[in-house]
Order: sequence, then C-alpha cells, then structure tokens
Amino acid sequence: MPSSSMIFSSSTTPSFLSSSSSSSSSHFSYSRLSYGLSLAFSSSPSRVISQKSVRSDMAEAVNVNGKPSSPTINERTLPKFLESALTEKSVKRSSTKIKLFSGSANPALSQEIASNMGLELGKVNIKRFADGEIYVQLQESVRGCDVYLLQPTCPPANENLMELLIMIDACRRASAKTITAVIPYFGYARADRKTQGRESIAAKLVANLITEAGANRVLACDIHSGQSMGYFDIPVDHVHCQPVILEYLASKAVRSNELVVVSPDVGGVARARAFAKKLSDAPLAIVDKRRHGHNVAEVMNLIGDVKGKVAVMVDDMIDTAGTIAKGAELLQQEGAREVYACCTHAVFSPPAIERLSSGLFQEVIITNSIPVAEKNYFPQLTVLSIANLLGETIWRVHDDCSVSSIFQ
Repeated sequence: MPSSSMIFSSSTTPSFLSSSSSSSSSHFSYSRLSYGLSLAFSSSPSRVISQKSVRSDMAEAVNVNGKPSSPTINERTLPKFLESALTEKSVKRSSTKIKLFSGSANPALSQEIASNMGLELGKVNIKRFADGEIYVQLQESVRGCDVYLLQPTCPPANENLMELLIMIDACRRASAKTITAVIPYFGYARADRKTQGRESIAAKLVANLITEAGANRVLACDIHSGQSMGYFDIPVDHVHCQPVILEYLASKAVRSNELVVVSPDVGGVARARAFAKKLSDAPLAIVDKRRHGHNVAEVMNLIGDVKGKVAVMVDDMIDTAGTIAKGAELLQQEGAREVYACCTHAVFSPPAIERLSSGLFQEVIITNSIPVAEKNYFPQLTVLSIANLLGETIWRVHDDCSVSSIFQ
C-alpha cells in the first residue's frame, strides 16, 4: 500500500522561542534550540514546521578575536538565509530513519497504524519450519534506523511472544540504531506478584526476555497492573486507551446524571475512578467478588447505588468474561436500567462469547489491540480502533529520541 505524502504546514515560531537576545551567547543558543526542535518535530506528517521567508540579509556580525563571524549551527558557520535550507534537508533525511515492522499477531492494526502515520510497513519474512520453529528475516536495511516492532502477545501467547523476541534479535543483528517493541497487549501481565507459595512471577520473566533480546524501549497499552512497568530495565511508555472509549461513549444520548461507572473488582477501582472523572465525575460503584481459582469468580455484593441508572463496567481485559458477566447479573438485580461493558483487550477465551451475547449487556465496547476472529462477532459487540492513538504515540516517542540525540 503506497504511503501518503508528508504535508508540512507553515506556522509562526512558538512564543517561548520568539524572543531573542542581542548578545552572541543567547543568539547561539536560540539557533541551536530552533534547529533541534525543527528536526525533532519534522518526523510526523502532522508536525508543524516554521517556514520563514528567505531574505538575502546576513546575520548580525559577531566579533570573535576582532573578526566578524556568523551564528554557528552544529559546529558549522552559515549565513542566516541558509539556515532554513539546512533544516529542510535535515528534515528529509530524518524522516527516512524510522521503520515500522509488523509481526503476524495483528497485521490489520499494524497496517492501519502505518497508514495513519503516512508510512509503509517494512518488508519482513516470517515463517515456521515443519517442527514449529520461527524464522525471521528483514527484507530491507535498518542500519542506523529507529525501528518499531508492532506485535501484541495475544493468543497464541507463547508463539507471538517468541516471534517478537526473534524479530528484536534480527533488528539488533542488522545494526538498528534503536529498537522499540510496540506491544498493544502485553501478555503474562497478570502473573505480576506472588499470591501463594512457590508461584512464578512471569511478568518479570517476560520483561527480562524482551530486554535481553535487545529492545531499547517498550510501548504497551493498558498493562494489567502498573508495577509491571517496573520489571523492565528499559524505558516503558504506558498508553491508556480510555480516551478512545470515552469519545465513543460521549456520542451516546445518555445524560451524565444517569451514569454510574462500575469496577468489576476491588483491584480495578483506580482505573474505574479515573474513567468516572472523565465522564463528568460520574458516581462509582464496586462489585465485591471472591475468586476461588483462575478464571473462576463468585460475586458477593455491590458497593454503591445503580438503581435506575446506566451502568458502565470498566476493565482492562475480558478473558472468559466470568467476572464481568456475574457483575452484570448483580447490577440488573440491583435495578440498573442498562449495562455496558468496556475494555481494552478482548482476549475472549471460551465461553466468553456465550456469556457476553446472552442479553446481559446493552453493548460490549472493546478496542482492536487484539484481533477479533470473525466467528467471535455478535450483535452487541463494538470494536474501536486505537491505530491513531498508537501512531501519534510512536511519533512523539520518535521526536523525543531525536531531540535527545541532537543535544547529546
């Protein structure tokens, strides 16, 4: 798919850069800062680059050892009217230093992200041998490039995780400048602590694997628990997908005083409270549940009032839907008028579809962080795209790294 052309719109210089001192030192720092920020913000198709009219006048002379001199940019002495030309050339060169590659877990989302960014996905050969071993070969050069690997570790989790690790290794051995693992769904995040004796903490193990494989940075969406970010010894950018769901809910004809946000368990109270604040500070209710085993939940009681209201249940993921289905049953018993289920990651392990499509929910709102199989669609299901959110995040991460490298 051909990439869309990059469009740069003219804009005035930001206010915090508009004032300049007549002294040589301030003139020097302003020129370096202007040049650095122009490089950093030029990578995105939506970035705004200041376009100044070309004038033939030279910069004010600065006396150095009794001789006139011009402002210095990146250790080069140039007249003022050539500064914009140098910046434009650098912009074109820096735009070629970002590469996107997709694994086989969610190619549709990867393609959408690339299209929104105005880029093309890099060519990569991923195949499996007869015994199931994974083979990865990049089909284009990544030497000196900032590489972003798009791969959620969704089911089959072990296959997709191993594929991500091998892709990271391939990029490292191909001399990529930086490698960022973009993981819309971070698997194994539920095993983030020891609740019983002799348990593993798989979230820490996976973090170590990704780091040791050669990743320089991780970008993940709605990790199950915040402490998982601390398991990484590399920077982690945690993207919240709530704005996408909130924007959709805002289109519903429901008055704010009729809403109540419900947390399906005590552990999700912080997430539900943040969600409720953005819904005109809607009231909060909590479902108290007691779990007797993995993927087995038993609801005990409800904390809060939902009678006659539209209940919006918020969670980070739906696996077997046992927790959220039992919560919906309780909400209806307590007099809720309608029940909506909202989550970022739709794992949908059996029998999730039967539970979600049984009539308990007015609507089930999810994102496409995990691909939904065609057989798993049902009338109440709404899938929202996070491609634009992730694309903008990638541009900002890339811009920040560009600024850091300029001033190092």
